[in-house]
Amino acid sequence: MRIGNCSGFYGDRLSAMREMLEGRHEDGQSLDYLTGDYLAELTMLILGKDTMKDPSLGYAKTFVRQLEDCLGLALENGVKIVSNAGGLNPAGLADRVREVASGLGLDVNVAHVEGDDVRSLGFANALTANAYLGGFGIAAALREGADVVVTGRVTDASVVVGPAVAHHGWTPTSYDELAGAVVAGHVLECGTQATGGNFSGFRSLPHDGRPLGFPLAEIAADGSSVITKHVGTGGAVTVDTVTAQLLYEIQTTRYLNPDVTTHLDSIELRETGADRVEISGVRGEAPPERLKVCVNELGGFRNTVEFVLTGLDIEAKADWVREQLAPRLTATEVAWTLGSVPAPDADTEEGASCLLRCTVKDAEPDPVGRAFTGPAVELALASYPGFTMTAPPAQPTPYGVYRPEYVDRASVTHTVVHADGRREVIADPTEFAELSGEHGVRPSPFPAPSDSMTRRAPLGSFVHARSGDKGGDANLGLWIVNDGSEKYDARVTWLQKLITAKKVRELVPEAADLDVEVYVLPNLGAVNVLIRGLLGDGVAASTRFDPQAKGLGEWVRSRMVHIDEAVL
Repeated sequence: MRIGNCSGFYGDRLSAMREMLEGRHEDGQSLDYLTGDYLAELTMLILGKDTMKDPSLGYAKTFVRQLEDCLGLALENGVKIVSNAGGLNPAGLADRVREVASGLGLDVNVAHVEGDDVRSLGFANALTANAYLGGFGIAAALREGADVVVTGRVTDASVVVGPAVAHHGWTPTSYDELAGAVVAGHVLECGTQATGGNFSGFRSLPHDGRPLGFPLAEIAADGSSVITKHVGTGGAVTVDTVTAQLLYEIQTTRYLNPDVTTHLDSIELRETGADRVEISGVRGEAPPERLKVCVNELGGFRNTVEFVLTGLDIEAKADWVREQLAPRLTATEVAWTLGSVPAPDADTEEGASCLLRCTVKDAEPDPVGRAFTGPAVELALASYPGFTMTAPPAQPTPYGVYRPEYVDRASVTHTVVHADGRREVIADPTEFAELSGEHGVRPSPFPAPSDSMTRRAPLGSFVHARSGDKGGDANLGLWIVNDGSEKYDARVTWLQKLITAKKVRELVPEAADLDVEVYVLPNLGAVNVLIRGLLGDGVAASTRFDPQAKGLGEWVRSRMVHIDEAVL
């Protein structure tokens, strides 16, 4: 089966659905299935706010716009569409898709998957509380002839697992096959991140002005797959671009999904041609007994002002602003951050400047409204020389607090509503994995290298990185560049000995007092690092400069380390 992706987040390239439907593979064939991933922890909060204004919303409206343009083309090409764009209201989105089809004069079978909303299970005060569902509901809808399947909060990989199950006839105990589909789905889920987007080796990509192509996977009956892209699209599919996505926002070496527990350390990658990377060897076992729940609550209100400090005495100027403004603030939480002090004798004014940022948070809007911005503006003629701000005062904005929870499967009713209105409850698995002991540092399987001369150089000299957020935790994947070097194996050994919890705390001083976990993935020449609590209460509440840890990997790559001369 051939399955593609046309969205990695709510706000991705609108034209991608048409590009994927019109695109062709080397053999001239089109897709069998097209998926779109529109949901993230932050997106659920955004959709929750939408429902506060209009209960009939709660789904990704851009998906509707894409279908208005492309639904006829999908039917003409025989491509079935599967998407989690239903968000908090999959039934409402299914009805909206039927309206679009009717307006276009098209006869379309539309099904939806629901049951993920678990606010009634002790989360009554939460804005959103949604269990992550698996792919068997999607598979049931496709087997019954659905042309379009929309879901609520399934896992990102489930929109790929479901079609694979339906196409190949896998059962709930086809663990290796399911695990292979989960890995393929994980590679596809973030769209162009698998074809060169957010890739630390971006300089090696073709820079010809074409937008990056969205990825697709050819998934075989045994669960193995080939990741590729349509002919003539931008970017590239290489072992490194695929590895980059494999290491994105994972945790331990066991990747927990509702349908299967995937062993990430079993993955084998092989380049089989231009823009073709084979994924094989993936092993799976029974899924976890409980389902993860994404809970978002309204945490309060926040606001930020930024002061521009220029020239000499930067730190003294910052101290004076804090001394003047701090006594006037009544918010319960106040966070100050000062950018890097400019180098002496800068040849531009911007180069001689840095930003002092003040962020305030409170349960009520008033302390972060004019009570905050008024005193800041009043300093305009009464503070440091060159006083200026980057923007006019803004109104307070509400923020959410994310937390993961877990519920028993028996309390969640995974339900498919077929195109004819029939409701089908998806049965729970009967076997579950034992998950104890999967915490903390996984020691390197490689022997310590012999003593050698070292030289200080950036970690990124031959190490790629990809980072992101898992709620309040930061994920950092590091792996050796696959450039055909004869030193590759020695470099892998060096990296997996270097990256310990202690070393991570040296490279990321903010993590000095935090729990750090390191997991080795030998087949990928990689380590994955979890920094617990680096992002506080998650992206919507974090006051950190990089609240989603998107740039964490690039910062760590720029850090100087001692590298054995033998591997340089």
